[in-house]
Amino acid sequence: MKFTDLELIVVLSEEGTMSKASERLFVSQPALSQRLHAIESEWNAKLFVRSRRGVMLTAEGERIKEFVCSTLEKMAETRAELLAHASEIYGTLKLAVSSVNGQYWLPNVLKTFVDEYPHVRISLTTGWSSGVLEQIYRGECQAAIVRGTPNWSGGKLHLFSDPLQFVDSKITRLEELNLDDRPYVQFRSDSSYDQVIQNWWHSQNLRPPSRTIMVDQIETCKQMVTHGIGYAVLPSISLTEQDRVQRIPLKDHQGKAIVRDNWLLYDQKAKRLKQVHAFIELVKRGLFS
Repeated sequence: MKFTDLELIVVLSEEGTMSKASERLFVSQPALSQRLHAIESEWNAKLFVRSRRGVMLTAEGERIKEFVCSTLEKMAETRAELLAHASEIYGTLKLAVSSVNGQYWLPNVLKTFVDEYPHVRISLTTGWSSGVLEQIYRGECQAAIVRGTPNWSGGKLHLFSDPLQFVDSKITRLEELNLDDRPYVQFRSDSSYDQVIQNWWHSQNLRPPSRTIMVDQIETCKQMVTHGIGYAVLPSISLTEQDRVQRIPLKDHQGKAIVRDNWLLYDQKAKRLKQVHAFIELVKRGLFS
């Protein structure tokens, strides 16, 4: 049923005559009769009976009017809510974030966002940057935060460059590695990150590690290093002043720091959504403030 059909039933029951109802609805009586006949055909029930005094609701008409009044009331409530929230930002923000950023960069940003926009629901997935890229390619998220050099033609915002650090509890110079038989502790990551480290290792003419311990999480890797079990290469974002480790910045053959760039990617169409636009602007504000 159309809104005008709902309105017709209510007005006709209130006015009690075809003439008064037609005047109130700004339609002719024949047009009103035709619409009423179509509504009764749709419901397969007689809604009104005519008498000398006008029209009266049938038993079926009374039940349908109850339904109509309830529907109109809910419509009015929903319209009022939408008007009340016209200046507010709500909806669902769908984010896909690389695990490193999800663990170390995102929490403070998300805390600020939730405080400023409490009506927005957050849908968050984390994983390797390669998997996060696949999600935004497939349109499964509205914005993504990745590490590396993403191939993305949509909206793109550089967040920060994260220098890589060789870390160990003992070694203070890379040359000492050639005399150390402890294992290299490696956390699982995507292939692009591993390739950066392998290229650096070969460029330094360092002896390949005799053993490797593979762990799932950066924090586990860091604990292994702080306890002297082995050495590792970690992103600076994961290290704090409290971590008791020696740090040697990774540098290329030109002496420049080797970094992992971090990016906020977003779909231009998704940016039209208030909650997505608000998140992007909040991140920009944090970068340039």
